[in-house]
Amino acid sequence: MPDGTIKYNQSVGRAIANDAGEVTEYIGTTSDITERKRAEEELRRSESDLRKAQAELAHVTRVTTMGELAASIAHEVNQPISGVVLNGNACLRWLSRIEGDSVNLAEAREALQRIIRDGARAGEVIARIRALFKKTDAAREPLELNHVIGEVIVLARGEMDKRRVVLRLELATDLPPVLGDRVQLQQVMLNLILNGIEAMSTVEGRARELLIKTQVQTETEVLVTVCDCGIGLDPLDIEQMFMAFHTTKPGGLGMGLSISRSIVQAHDGRLWATPNDGPGATLHFTLPQCAPRSPTEGGS
Repeated sequence: MPDGTIKYNQSVGRAIANDAGEVTEYIGTTSDITERKRAEEELRRSESDLRKAQAELAHVTRVTTMGELAASIAHEVNQPISGVVLNGNACLRWLSRIEGDSVNLAEAREALQRIIRDGARAGEVIARIRALFKKTDAAREPLELNHVIGEVIVLARGEMDKRRVVLRLELATDLPPVLGDRVQLQQVMLNLILNGIEAMSTVEGRARELLIKTQVQTETEVLVTVCDCGIGLDPLDIEQMFMAFHTTKPGGLGMGLSISRSIVQAHDGRLWATPNDGPGATLHFTLPQCAPRSPTEGGS
C-alpha cells in the first residue's frame, strides 16, 4: 500500500471438477479482514497492559504494607543485632580471662556460636524484607505453606506484641506442598494477619487472640484460615470488603483484600470471609496441592 498500511485478506473457495476428476473451475471470495486483525491486536495489547498494571499495583501495595510495618521490622531486626553486640562483648570478656582456663574458653566458643546464630537470623529477616520489596515476575515453585506462614509471622511479630495479640497456631503436620509464588503468597498472609490485628485493636476486657490454621481440605486442596476475635463482620458487607478501594481503615487504600483475592485466584484457589459464631471474623483461602508425580516421571 502507498501509505505503508498492512492489509489482511481471507480467501474462501472451492474447486469444481468434471467427471474425469479434473478441476475445471474455481469459485471463491476474498474478504478484507484488516479491521478484525487490528481489533485482535488491540485486545492483546490491552490484556498485556492490564497484566502490567495489576503487577504494578500489587507491588505498590506491598511497599505500602511494608511501610506500615516499619516499626515491627525495626523491632525484629533490632533483637538479633542487640544479641550480636551483647554476645560479642561477652566473648571479649571470656577471652580476656582465658590464661589456660578451659572453662572460659568453652564460654567464649558458646558466645561466638550465639553471635553467628543471631547474625544469621538478622540476615534472614532482612532477606525476607527485600523479597517483599522486589518487583519480579511470578515464579511458581513447590512450597511448604507452613514455612511460608512462619516467615510472615516473623515480620508481623512486632506488630502483634505492640497490639498485645496472642498468636495461636494449628498447622497441619501432614500438609502437602502447593505450587505458587512465595512472595505473592507471603503478601496474602501478611495482609490477612494485619487485618486480623487491626480488627482487634479496640478490643478490651478479653484476650486478643489470632488463630492461624492449615489443613487438608480435599484430596486436591489445602485450606488456610486466619481467625480473629475482633469487631466482626456485617454479613451484608462481606463481599464489599473484597472490592477495590473499599476500606474501613482511616487512610487505608482499600486494595489489600482485593489484590489478595486476585493473587489466590491466579493460583487457582478461592478467598472468602465468614462471620464467627462469637466475636470476630474468619478469612479462608484454598490452594491446589502440587500434582503428584506419575510413576513414569523422572525415569525408571
